[in-house]
Amino acid sequence: MSAEVPLLETRILVVEDEPGVRDFVKRGLLSVGYDVTAVDDATQALEQLARGGYHLMLTDIVMPGMDGIALSLKAAKEYPGLKILLMTGYANERQRAHNLETLIHTVLPKPFSLKALISAVEQALLAPRMH
Repeated sequence: MSAEVPLLETRILVVEDEPGVRDFVKRGLLSVGYDVTAVDDATQALEQLARGGYHLMLTDIVMPGMDGIALSLKAAKEYPGLKILLMTGYANERQRAHNLETLIHTVLPKPFSLKALISAVEQALLAPRMH
């Protein structure tokens, strides 16, 4: 974890429409000490981001309404310090996301283990801002 933001003060926003995945990610990140807010769509995510203070957004690519890529583009523009991780179970969506390398840190393929989740989050938080 970076020296400028202690673990307990690291705020992560999880955006996932599948309750089981959303709960797994939230519980997993809470278990290692992150401050986690979880929402189920992009509208709620944008409302949370407007409140400020988030260091990382972890969003599913495929969601009803605004998908995770559109959400990431909007969030990166409006909140340039926000780090972004995407997750998906679809190879074609993973390929779409690779065209956004300057905005996101990685695409986490589903299903993933708690260890893979924590590792991806730690790497994203330690990495310099991509854009």
